[in-house]
Amino acid sequence: MPGETVKRQGPLVGLRVIEFAGIGPGPHCAMLFADMGAEVIRIEREGGNGWPNPVVDRGRKHITLDIRSEGGVEKALALIESADVLIEGFRPGVMERLGLGPQEATARNPRLIYGRMTGWGQSGPLAERAGHDINYLALTGALAAIGTAHGTALPPLNLVGDFGGGSMFLAFGILAALWERERSGKGQVVDAAIIDGVSSMMTFFAGLLPSGLINLERDRNLLSGAAPHYRCYTCSDGREISVGPLEPQFFAELMALIDAPLDVRSGCEDPDKWPEQSEQLAQLFATRTQAQWCSLLEGRDACFAPVLTLAEAAEHPQMRDRGVYQNTDGVLQAAPAPRFSRTPGAIQENTSNAVGWDSRELLGYCDTPLG
Repeated sequence: MPGETVKRQGPLVGLRVIEFAGIGPGPHCAMLFADMGAEVIRIEREGGNGWPNPVVDRGRKHITLDIRSEGGVEKALALIESADVLIEGFRPGVMERLGLGPQEATARNPRLIYGRMTGWGQSGPLAERAGHDINYLALTGALAAIGTAHGTALPPLNLVGDFGGGSMFLAFGILAALWERERSGKGQVVDAAIIDGVSSMMTFFAGLLPSGLINLERDRNLLSGAAPHYRCYTCSDGREISVGPLEPQFFAELMALIDAPLDVRSGCEDPDKWPEQSEQLAQLFATRTQAQWCSLLEGRDACFAPVLTLAEAAEHPQMRDRGVYQNTDGVLQAAPAPRFSRTPGAIQENTSNAVGWDSRELLGYCDTPLG
């Protein structure tokens, strides 16, 4: 593209992605592509989307278009004509009404992979209704299994829905479609719905239910925080720690290191005993500070870790050694993941700090005859 002076790196260098600005999983998916070297061009609306995020929005070019106008639609289609991938996260039917739906886009670019990100999906009785992460989790059966036995279900931020079942599955779908395009030469639509992705993630639990190896009732769920050996505890300084020694050898090591009560040390196989055993361990862990427990348990096979804030996580020796977090432009942000041996990704440099600069360059490109 004319004016492209930024040197990108990563396994997706040479891939061009058009992102229609939105919130949540769509921008996160576009960030993943940018981190891996793809050229991501974000089409913004005047005034932005109300959720500016310097971390998730990194590595883009930006152009402001009024896609409700005929001229704005034509310029958007001109950009789409040269793209490999399109990402949009509007309600079903919105892009079609704008004249930017799959039919119009693929008529201009038959090799286009058209990625659609929604909560409910492109079809079904709820498809056009509003919703958020917590609602999508609720419908999939995931939310019912999360929380304490005597409280309401507890949403795990929006990590499981928006990003686990949303952006990650959209990225997977787009890459699968790109691989298929290498053989067919044809693009296609990727319909990524959060309820689909989360349901796929729940297959691990669904597969174990018939055998009785897992129980999704909150007070009997081994992985929900009900079991005494898979939960968090408060220390004497008010800080928290996590323990999770599910395997016998790791459980034995933790029990020996903390000099656990005999009633707990004998095993935690009986859910009826979990409340009492949890209380015993709670009293024990409340006798020392978080730092003291770290000194005793970190570096051992006790399946232990302190519960850290985001800022503290960046400074932990394990995280610092791998460079999990970086300070870029004065903002703490996670490094690209996963990692590659030959073509590592990177937090890509923005072409300009001013959205208007990108708009001028890209508008000039839109006006250039495409051949």
